[in-house]
Amino acid sequence: MTPQLKNLLIILGAIAVVLILAILLFSGNSRFRRIMSAFLEDSGASRQPARATHNGVAQRYAPQPQEEEEVQKSTSEPIVVMATLIRKSDDRLRIIESTGQERIVDPYYELVFVTNKGRKLKIECSAQAYDRVPFNQQGSLTYKRNALVKFKIYGDMIYN
Repeated sequence: MTPQLKNLLIILGAIAVVLILAILLFSGNSRFRRIMSAFLEDSGASRQPARATHNGVAQRYAPQPQEEEEVQKSTSEPIVVMATLIRKSDDRLRIIESTGQERIVDPYYELVFVTNKGRKLKIECSAQAYDRVPFNQQGSLTYKRNALVKFKIYGDMIYN
């Protein structure tokens, strides 16, 4: 075996070991990744300074309740849940020319639903669906990758 071939095999072996370690350490559910995310997570002011209680004993750190929104998972498969619309929001840039002509640039429409389990879902939709989806009416919500597919309520079906 020539020295060049021996060096090539050593380099390929080292690359393979590094790739295997990277896969094991940084895969989706690895312990290392969970520990690192908990360590690097910026929880803000989760502790409050010392304060005296009624019996004179100082209470150093008390956790403050934090209201965090869950990050919804986006998959490539359509997801169907029972949900109720609680909020609509849009972001549109309206441009008016000197001729009086109006145009809308980069419209973005978002519907916020709450599921039966109390989870909030932010769903992107079209302008037509944005106008047609009613508030406070429970229905079958079908979405794919945070985009509305359809919302089925009693007597009506709204497509994106």
